[in-house]
Amino acid sequence: MKERFLPIGTVVLLKGGKKEVMITSYCIFPAKVQKPNGEAIEGGPKLYEYGGCVYPEGILDSNMACAFNHDQIEKIVYLGYESEQQKELSKILNAGYEAYKAQYENGAASTTPQTNEQEGTTPTE
Repeated sequence: MKERFLPIGTVVLLKGGKKEVMITSYCIFPAKVQKPNGEAIEGGPKLYEYGGCVYPEGILDSNMACAFNHDQIEKIVYLGYESEQQKELSKILNAGYEAYKAQYENGAASTTPQTNEQEGTTPTE
């Protein structure tokens, strides 16, 4: 399987899933997390590698958005557009994700983009 942080627009099938999901965002921390049956998942804040929506319907309401991690992907159905900018962003995300995740899940992360001193960039560039 390809390295994590697949391009936005990539369509995947999740393990145990019946509907395809299109990747719409990276590094999300949903306020409310629930299983497909609507049951709430307990625990502290959790950061997910991807945000997505069911495909082809899209986000018809906020309850149709989903959060998942790369290891939950069973199959890549369609690979989204890969530009040089997307490849660079993927490298930046892969390099700093684990540190940001640990910081966020321990309650110390900010939602403000932080400068990556080593790369000299911010995630919004």
